[in-house]
Amino acid sequence: MFFTFLAGLGCGLLISGEGGFTGGDKVAVLRVENVILDSQIYLESLKKIKNDDGIKAVVVRIDSPGGAVGPSQEIYSALLELREHKPVIASIGGVGASGGYYIACAGEKIFANPGTITGSIGVIAQFASYEKLLAWAKVDVEVITSGKFKDVGSPFREMNEADREYIQELIDNVHVQFKTAVSKARDLDMNEVNVIADGKIFTGEQAKELKLIDELGTINDAVTLAGSMGGIEGEPSVVSFPKKKSALLDMILSRANIHGLSGFPTKSSFGLFYLVDIIN
Repeated sequence: MFFTFLAGLGCGLLISGEGGFTGGDKVAVLRVENVILDSQIYLESLKKIKNDDGIKAVVVRIDSPGGAVGPSQEIYSALLELREHKPVIASIGGVGASGGYYIACAGEKIFANPGTITGSIGVIAQFASYEKLLAWAKVDVEVITSGKFKDVGSPFREMNEADREYIQELIDNVHVQFKTAVSKARDLDMNEVNVIADGKIFTGEQAKELKLIDELGTINDAVTLAGSMGGIEGEPSVVSFPKKKSALLDMILSRANIHGLSGFPTKSSFGLFYLVDIIN
């Protein structure tokens, strides 16, 4: 029975991705990585963090060039709501730009390394037109809409001036939302934000001079401060989110996907992005 218990416990840890038990007061590290296209996994993690009385503070660790506007804003808003219950500190790794920086603004303090890439306060929307290619291939495409702006961004035709003006209005509006969040979070006058909100990226050292971050430091520095703000004495225990699946579970799921048991082709769609293109 004892060995059966141990085997069951090991399987539970294997499937959940947990490497062991962490007792006592803890600091949660929420890792926001890669291009942000969906917020659900982060929102679920933040809900768990909020409901765990053993977690006294949170460090959101950002290694992301940004992503879609909606998900970035959702994560930012959820972190602000969490701040009403627990201290939240932001730590930017190699890159935390555009939507990544937007999320960092939810932290009470922002840490970055001197060579971190951050900033890129701006909005982008990109479109491809296949109209000339289709004409060359002698392919006709018929599109019927209920209004002249319904097919804005369609790859089947080039944009006209009215389309560009319409998209520019959307971009400008979302850009103002970004600048307003930065102004409020960093206690900067909107005129100060306007000067640096032209899409430029900055190093961590430059960002500190511009008051976009608070301190030059590592994730360990952020964890130490978060623990102190959360009332933890000594070096805090750390628990990471989102929880990662085990290598075994990943293998099982990937093999299931290969055999067609799960997964569907992805679909691209129109969207506005807080995203920096650092490497082509």
